[in-house]
Amino acid sequence: MMRLGIFHKVFERPTLEESLDAVRDAGLTAVQLDLTAAGLDPAELSDEDCARIREAHESRGIAVAALSGTFNIIDPDLEQRHTRMEWLDALAAVCAPIGSELITFCTGTRDPDSEWAYHPENESPEAWADMLVAMEESVEIAEARGVTLVFEPEVNNVVDSAVKARQLLDEVPSEHLQVVIDGANLFHEGELPQMQEILDEAFDLLGDDIRLAHAKDLEKDGDAGHQAAGTGVLDYDHYLALLRQSGFDGALILHSLEEGQVADSAAFVRERMQ
Repeated sequence: MMRLGIFHKVFERPTLEESLDAVRDAGLTAVQLDLTAAGLDPAELSDEDCARIREAHESRGIAVAALSGTFNIIDPDLEQRHTRMEWLDALAAVCAPIGSELITFCTGTRDPDSEWAYHPENESPEAWADMLVAMEESVEIAEARGVTLVFEPEVNNVVDSAVKARQLLDEVPSEHLQVVIDGANLFHEGELPQMQEILDEAFDLLGDDIRLAHAKDLEKDGDAGHQAAGTGVLDYDHYLALLRQSGFDGALILHSLEEGQVADSAAFVRERMQ
């Protein structure tokens, strides 16, 4: 059965424990945990630190659905790329001790400033080849550490469609590489009128590989969604019906919202999760 969760950092508090108190009080039972946002460096976490973080979640009935591990794997700055790969390895090392198996990931962009900004070179064969090399290195880390990377098809990244996501899974075949689906991230410019067809295609191609789902909304196509679930145009009835039909029983994670929007957004999604 799906669990409704949230990016823990939506609740900005002085400590992780206080943030998790707010998650619990909102009636949410899972988080995507961002250690950086919590002021924690995975390379510096001791076994005792990991146990404390795990206990903080378990004692509140909150699952650590995934750790946030997104960075630009085809960053034009090669030194930055290398540094971030080392960080990924450190993150993967603490994933299981903290209580999770999944690390969220993206397929990168040629934009030098943001891992979520479109760049026309993303569509080039060179960008795809570069992404494959970086993804294979990342998957080797995941396999060695016993964790799973879940990447997100997103219109501003190299893998900008379900078709390309399927291609990536076929070219890097590993049980340690799977998918986080976000229905608000799939629509290129002019594609909103084909919303149901595009969502259907995504689940037809990727349904068996979806391990995590995101819940936010969009107001226009040609960009990723940036709105709280229930405040845009995404067909949530159809999106969540497809999640159920695929047999998905993981966490559905709210994000792109302010704390004051959580109650309404959670209620909107819960009503459609039934």
